Amino acid sequence: MKTAIVTDTNSSITPQEAREMGIYLVSMPFSIDGTTYWEGKNCTPEDFFRWQQAGAKISTSQPSLEEITALWEDLLLTHDAVLHFPMSSGLSGSCQTAKALAQEYDGRVLVVDDRRLSLTMAQSIRNAQVLLAQGRSAEEVRDILEKEGPLSSIYVAVSTLEYLRKGGRMTAAGAAMAAILHIKPVLQLQGGKLDAYKKVRGMVHAKKVMIEALRHDLATRFSGLKMGVYCGYSGRNAEAGAAWQKEVQAAFPEHTVPSISLPLSICCHTGEGAVGLGCAKVW
Repeated sequence: MKTAIVTDTNSSITPQEAREMGIYLVSMPFSIDGTTYWEGKNCTPEDFFRWQQAGAKISTSQPSLEEITALWEDLLLTHDAVLHFPMSSGLSGSCQTAKALAQEYDGRVLVVDDRRLSLTMAQSIRNAQVLLAQGRSAEEVRDILEKEGPLSSIYVAVSTLEYLRKGGRMTAAGAAMAAILHIKPVLQLQGGKLDAYKKVRGMVHAKKVMIEALRHDLATRFSGLKMGVYCGYSGRNAEAGAAWQKEVQAAFPEHTVPSISLPLSICCHTGEGAVGLGCAKVW
């Protein structure tokens, strides 16, 4: 079977990387002060962070149903099946929407709900390509990846609590007190949902907590598995992102650690200066 792979920019895969991988990428839409923009098209990270810092009202949205189904139908003219990778069902309704739409395609469109996001979601897509190359069917690949979805882990630390407050994840009083005490929450993505992991004082301490948490995961939950380690950064300061990648690489010398820009869907809640760290099983 010839299978096409579709995902969106929540995967942290860039348009250039998508072309190199031979997959199809949907740009995620955003509403910024009432105007719709699309990540990677007419909304660059530079524009996004500038508007966010200026206090613009920003909210995320789902791709249009027409755009998704038109892409599927075009691909099914030249492919036997489509594997569609949306954001984790624990974070967005886009997965359930895609599943509902896929029912109209007689089993030729399969939605992968591996409960991942960003750097671990990108690894799922690379794993899918390996499995397809081994001769697995689209249905077999979906089942394998959904079963192995928990074999991943993500930690995120934010430099400001302002956007967590705006998103309703923290009260105004709590955010103000945390700012006074220089408290930085470390968040984790496990099983498809973003939850609090630990609250620490200062970003330096937060980074150390993230590194130790991932070391523990690799030594316990994922012991004996072939795992990849990844890091990410949000913002316009490329030097800060490079410094974080260097720190993570030094902490995990047995891995080659790539660095990505966190998708804007995450940056809506973290703001600029957030750092991410994660791992996922590699086929």
